[in-house]
Amino acid sequence: MYSYEDRIRAVKFYINCGYNAAYTVSKLGYPDASNLKRWYREYSESNDLHKGRKKVSKFSDREKRDAVDYYFAHDRNALQTVKALGYPSRPLLIQWVKELFPEEGKRRCKSFKPHVRCSQEEKIQAVMESCKGNLKISQIAKIYGVTPSAVSIWRKELLGEGRTLKMIQPPAEDKSIEQLIREKAELEAKVKRLENDVYKLQLERDVLEKAGDILKKEEGINLDQLTNREKVFLIDALRNKYKLNELLPVLKLSKSSYCYQVQCIKSKDKYKELRQQIKELFICNKEIYGCRRIHCLLKKDGIIVSEKIVRRIMNEEQLIVKAARKRKYNSYKGEITPEVDNIIKRDFSAKKPNEKWLTDITEFHIPAGKIYLSPIIDCFDGMVVS
Repeated sequence: MYSYEDRIRAVKFYINCGYNAAYTVSKLGYPDASNLKRWYREYSESNDLHKGRKKVSKFSDREKRDAVDYYFAHDRNALQTVKALGYPSRPLLIQWVKELFPEEGKRRCKSFKPHVRCSQEEKIQAVMESCKGNLKISQIAKIYGVTPSAVSIWRKELLGEGRTLKMIQPPAEDKSIEQLIREKAELEAKVKRLENDVYKLQLERDVLEKAGDILKKEEGINLDQLTNREKVFLIDALRNKYKLNELLPVLKLSKSSYCYQVQCIKSKDKYKELRQQIKELFICNKEIYGCRRIHCLLKKDGIIVSEKIVRRIMNEEQLIVKAARKRKYNSYKGEITPEVDNIIKRDFSAKKPNEKWLTDITEFHIPAGKIYLSPIIDCFDGMVVS
């Protein structure tokens, strides 16, 4: 695919730019990294590259000899030989027979049918018929006694069909070593910035996932609406993977606030006995007393505490008064009369007067009380009948 000059140029450019395969491919436009490294290994071993195409057979001489012997032992049947041995293809087997036994190869060539030779006029006529679209390529090939691929080749030769692959030409002048080193440093810096960006995005993603697992908020997670105490629990859950100075900016929490919340969590609860008393009072009063009544009971017992503290403790302990909801009044008792047939079926047009009448009832509220309006309208011209 690539000429000897193109391969030598790519290998030398690869060596000059500091063995950077990706940079070489991006600048030259060819080849891929695996081919470039293979060319370099060959160049480093022999100080040169091969000029022709290297063909390496995957079958050994022993396998070739066994396939040819089986071929002669079973009535010279190539298809049966390939099916029995599982290798090679039929054309390759015939090629081996010609190499080892030239006489057999000549005999097989004589037994083949002679090739169909079509004149230039016949080719042009076949291509013209294929362009008309009346016949398929297989039908045209059957008429002229050739294969459909031959007709397609004639089309490409006469009409110039098919696409041509153009190789990207390398730049006319090679860059200096200093410039290549500078560009390499810039690319490495860019890669480092991208890695930092990816690391930050991964950090934010882990924070949101861990917040959903720990806090379990039903309305979704919003980091700006979390309390400092919740942020501390979230930071402690991620400290084994990320550093503290990386987590604090994401959660918008200062280090002093973090330390204060940690000390509060570690310190003993000074309202431990009060919590137990509030629970006992709430349960003894059939769970119907709110924070004000609980506060009054504590005051009677000689416990001086703020009502806000009582309210906060009851909220933290989920001591909520269960109040029965009043059912909203509804006068509807269901259908008491049979359903009326739908005669109109939303067709409000009439061809003559007094053919269709429509009525409805509307309620009005006035200082004297409620009044009702129920007009009757004719569908013919919209006139009020009553």
